[in-house]
Amino acid sequence: MRKAAYQGTVVLAALAGLITGAAPVTAEDQGSSAADPAYSATTSVGVHNAYEKSTYPYFADALDSGAALLELDVWTNGFGPGWRVSHGNPLGNDNNCVNAASTADLRAQRRNQSLPGCLADMRAWHDAHPGHRPIVVKVELKDGFNDKRGRGPDEFDALLNKSLGDALYRPGDLTAGHATLDEAVRARGWPQRSALAGTFIVELIPGTVEEGNPLDTLWTDREYGMHLRDLAARGELGRATAFPAVHGAVAGDPRERYQDPAIRPWFVLFDGDAATYAGSSIDTRWYDQRHYLLIMTDAHSVPPAIDGTRPTEEQARTRVDELATRHASFATADWYPLPKVLSTVRPRG
Repeated sequence: MRKAAYQGTVVLAALAGLITGAAPVTAEDQGSSAADPAYSATTSVGVHNAYEKSTYPYFADALDSGAALLELDVWTNGFGPGWRVSHGNPLGNDNNCVNAASTADLRAQRRNQSLPGCLADMRAWHDAHPGHRPIVVKVELKDGFNDKRGRGPDEFDALLNKSLGDALYRPGDLTAGHATLDEAVRARGWPQRSALAGTFIVELIPGTVEEGNPLDTLWTDREYGMHLRDLAARGELGRATAFPAVHGAVAGDPRERYQDPAIRPWFVLFDGDAATYAGSSIDTRWYDQRHYLLIMTDAHSVPPAIDGTRPTEEQARTRVDELATRHASFATADWYPLPKVLSTVRPRG
């Protein structure tokens, strides 16, 4: 039992200390306490492009880092095989994943593996760390899904189900007893952090190439939102492995961009530029009050900007504290040299 194996006594004690004297966890976060708050009642830190060898020699190092969110970039175009993990190479793999079959392999195999190889590393690491902190794995599909090549939402789910299985926290787990994700989180919020121990939560966002392609009219977020809607209608939501995020910081309810209102309730993650969210035009309390997860990227760029990779620990912690008061669930940057900052958990709001 992954959750029964939770070993977070030290983490919870530290978290209780952080919350002492800070803004209290709201009563709206049902079932939570100061010592063990709801997942949606905290602010954590993530690492941008954690799969790059210049960031971590091995993906296992990223998993060991203490970061609450790690990002993978994936390509699906027909000019190369499978699901490729790379930042700038759309034809092949360029990353720190090794396709580990066991813990012993995590730093002992050839790097530059495809997405299944990164998932294998996650599984091997997970098996060696029962009760690990919940980790959001943010997957940017650089050029979107590619159903014609067998790289669509169904195949994505099959791949993650095969590789990670019970290590995943899924949309079906969150909705349990409710019709949609929106209905579930607004009614009861996310589970407590201890209940999510030993899990990966997969976030899907559209990629930069996809968003810049005028011929692509079906971006990742909408395609997977439709996928969730259809699975739920067939009573098959348990197959789903990921949470699509609305990408881009805008005022109001960003889900109104989707012309089909039936997919809007399947979005409870929102992801965009920290400086825009931190400005005066967006009421970020709206996300917190509804228990939505809000990922603020490029945390270093919020005025006054600090270094994007190597700020002082004090600067980075101050920035995380600031974004916590602005209702971020995650503040992300390239702060991989600061492991003490990466493991920070603050009360949200």
